[in-house]
Amino acid sequence: MSIKSSTTKASPSTQKEEKRSEGGDWRLLLQLLPYAKRSTKDLVISFVLLVPLSVAGAIQPILVQQGIDGPIKHGDLIGLRSVCLWVLLTIVVRLALQAWQGYLVQAVGQKITSDIRTDLFRHVTLLSTSFFDRTPVGKLITRLTSDVEALGDVFATGAVGIFSDLASIAVIALFMFWLRWDLALLLVAMVIPITGLIVFFQHEYRKANYKARDRLSDLNSILQENIIGVGIVQLFRRETFNAKQHKEVNKRYIDEVNTTIFHDSAVSATLEWIALVAIAGVLWLGGGQIIQKSLTFGELSAFVLFSQRLFDPLRQLAEKFTVIQSGFTAIERINGIMREAIDIRDPEFPKSLPSDGKGEICFEDVWFGYKPDEYVLKNLNFTIQAGEKVALVGPTGAGKSSIIRLLSRLYEPTKGRILIDGVDIKEITQSELRHRIGVILQDAFLFSGDVKANISLGEDYSLEEVTAAAQSMNVDRFIQALPNGYNTQVRQRGTNLSGGQKQLLAFARAAVRDPRILVLDEATASLDVGTEYLIQQALDRLLVGRTTIIIAHRLSTIRTADRILVLKQGEVVESGSHTELMQSQGLYASLYELEMMSMA
Repeated sequence: MSIKSSTTKASPSTQKEEKRSEGGDWRLLLQLLPYAKRSTKDLVISFVLLVPLSVAGAIQPILVQQGIDGPIKHGDLIGLRSVCLWVLLTIVVRLALQAWQGYLVQAVGQKITSDIRTDLFRHVTLLSTSFFDRTPVGKLITRLTSDVEALGDVFATGAVGIFSDLASIAVIALFMFWLRWDLALLLVAMVIPITGLIVFFQHEYRKANYKARDRLSDLNSILQENIIGVGIVQLFRRETFNAKQHKEVNKRYIDEVNTTIFHDSAVSATLEWIALVAIAGVLWLGGGQIIQKSLTFGELSAFVLFSQRLFDPLRQLAEKFTVIQSGFTAIERINGIMREAIDIRDPEFPKSLPSDGKGEICFEDVWFGYKPDEYVLKNLNFTIQAGEKVALVGPTGAGKSSIIRLLSRLYEPTKGRILIDGVDIKEITQSELRHRIGVILQDAFLFSGDVKANISLGEDYSLEEVTAAAQSMNVDRFIQALPNGYNTQVRQRGTNLSGGQKQLLAFARAAVRDPRILVLDEATASLDVGTEYLIQQALDRLLVGRTTIIIAHRLSTIRTADRILVLKQGEVVESGSHTELMQSQGLYASLYELEMMSMA
């Protein structure tokens, strides 16, 4: 979904996104048409039903007028029963058609909501990691939930409902002018100023609603942050401080919501008073005409009913305008996500890594920064030979993790290129790249589901293949000890498993994919000594013939690496084996000696 909106001169800070050129808001609704076209049949039926619905509602005052001026006036009981049956019939027809149309438009709204949510979710999951670095999760949750729901309401309750209300007003006006043009003109004249008031109040509602949704995003962000970090909150006794912070944000949200309620209530109150004035006007003008014998009592009764029927759709129209204004806000906010560029894309004509390739990695003049002109990696030039075991070491912030993110193509290099077996990783699909690279992080993330699903991660691996991979990494014994083995359910984020157990599943994940390149980011840090020994034995077998990159904070664990690259402020300052680097007495030697001293 791509939404275009015309812009005007921005107002300060929070109101910058609220201002839109006249007419631009309604063009936002056109962005929903592609989704609406998927439910064309239901929409066509809904619009066709508008005609009998409007006629059934408008004809009832006429039937009342006919009954009063006919059977009641002349004492015709049979004729009165006939009129009552016709009134009852129009009521039944109207109720049935309303129920049918209501179901159809709600079904369309839910379908639109589902499709938009699906497209938005797919788009968000394709965005680069840099987008998530700068966007709070709570704000994204708000976009994917309440904002999407508001969009569905725009079309189902709002857009289609507006056509229904307009049709009712038009048909009622026609019947009124057919019956008495002077009284009809009085009622229609009152509609014009009330329409202007509705537009004004809804415009103010729109501005307040935008701020309210921003405050809701802030509120959700705080909730998400505190729920995820509840352990730290309790450890450092921040409950009172965080509760005060939450209360302040919640108050700002409530203040903005109260503003929207004021403008919405102002519309309802104005309509109620105008409706009463309209009835009074009809009684004053019509009563005088009855006295003058130029109007029947039945016609006056019909116009009293018409005045009520005319303002009912106006009242509903105002409510739907409120829904649509909320939807405009949601469209703008969702559009902000949908306009986010997908920086990392598969090439139009992808290449494949050579089938006989062994996993050679080459960084050629690679520069990278998370922010423009603030480079964390500078002019990296190195080659990791196929099957070579290379360790990356250096102080915190030297750029070790950034190298892995670039190799996995979670970020793109600002300059230069990265080759695997002579092929630029930008020229192959992300799926093939990440299938060839197995990454085991220090903090393994687990999804809700069973153990097998957390190892296969949605790929088509049989239970036998998963079991074989677990056995090769010496983790099968731990899995079999779980209550239901490979079918044991894992709670969200693996809260029913220890850190070490989660780490063991990460090893099985890597083994089952048989990657050409293996990346270990302090992979055994969460394991006890006995388990680490078993895993190390399995790793020695797994690493044979594979290109391996090890990020280690404990330098004692990488002494057997074929080569060690020492990074400082984004540059490779030393390279060599453990023995060579110790002899050179450079940065690596200093770091190693400090570690040995701390362990003494």
